Amino acid sequence: MSLLIKSATKVFVTRSNFRNIIYKNFKCTYLLVQPTFTKKSDPNLTNNNSFKYAIIAIASTVIGYNFLKNRNIFPTVQASSDRRGQYNFIADVVETCSEAVVYIEIKDARRVDFFTGKPMTISNGSGFIIKSDGLIVTNAHVVTNKPQAKVEVRLSNGMIYKGVVEDIDLTSDLATVRIQANKLPIMKLGDSGLLRPGEFVVAIGSPLALSNTVTSGVVSSTHRGSAELGIRDKNMVYIQTDAAITFGNSGGPLVNLNGEAIGVNSMKVTAGISFAIPINYVKDFLKTVRSNQTSPIDNVKRKYMGITMLTLTDQIIHELHQRDQFVPPSITHGVLVWKVIVGSPAHSGGLQPGDIVTDINNVPITSANDVYAVLASDKSTKLNMTIIRFGKSLNISITPEDVN
Repeated sequence: MSLLIKSATKVFVTRSNFRNIIYKNFKCTYLLVQPTFTKKSDPNLTNNNSFKYAIIAIASTVIGYNFLKNRNIFPTVQASSDRRGQYNFIADVVETCSEAVVYIEIKDARRVDFFTGKPMTISNGSGFIIKSDGLIVTNAHVVTNKPQAKVEVRLSNGMIYKGVVEDIDLTSDLATVRIQANKLPIMKLGDSGLLRPGEFVVAIGSPLALSNTVTSGVVSSTHRGSAELGIRDKNMVYIQTDAAITFGNSGGPLVNLNGEAIGVNSMKVTAGISFAIPINYVKDFLKTVRSNQTSPIDNVKRKYMGITMLTLTDQIIHELHQRDQFVPPSITHGVLVWKVIVGSPAHSGGLQPGDIVTDINNVPITSANDVYAVLASDKSTKLNMTIIRFGKSLNISITPEDVN
């Protein structure tokens, strides 16, 4: 009987804050019952007392068990029934700011689609609304295309507006577009100076005309120098992220978990390596626009080829060798063609996204600045290019156009 009561005590008493109470209860019962098993003098009395004390022991055990059960002394495990609400923080971010993201389409007024009879789409991208009266921020390379191009903006609710390019800064690759609308949802602007490597970010845009496509990742680096990306005449840094930024994502927002735009999606080098313009540059650009220090139109003639490119630095080439099997080990310099405008001289000449330009007119190309220098020269009537495509060397010719 002693062993039974002690075993019951160990089973039922599992929490330290109730241990003493329950232990005393069983000990008291044990002391009452024990003499009935050791007393020999009066067998009749012993049998009667044994029966009574056995009843007390059983009752005490039941009372103790019910006490423990009702007070939830025993630990319990319950599966969460609301994990979607607890862990879908990215969905919360998208729900907060996706209505301010727009799809931008560039149409060529001189060319008509054979099937629809409408102006042909030559380029597309994304943007986001920063003022409720219709002011949109996007990349300059999204809206600076061929002459006589028309800009159309589609909101998240499906409404389509004609867009007017107000200001362009080709150096920082930023532009503003205005549509005639009011009371539009706006995107909050954050502070890219507070970003940290490893911070969660969400890229929202419209790749392949698919509005509000969402990708997510982390900030790989907050300071990638402009020299690495071939940006001229300005000391800029870029946000590197592993969130996928495809062609149509260009101009869309890179958003933090507070639903604030902390960057403008710009380009992707390869899987896991994408770049965005820090939002603080956008704020500086907007201040300059308000001060009337920029001019969206000038009369200086330029050579137009119709591509967006990225300088291949030693670090990027190393990454490409590790990730892309079609980049031969012999590649030590060049520029990566990120985007080719449909109908542009580059498109007509056969240049494709993903091509690596290594030489132009037998001159080695080591950065995007070398390409700009060739276009600026008087001898750039025809460009004979050596490119690498899927690991093979090809030669193509492109005749750039004169544009204002």
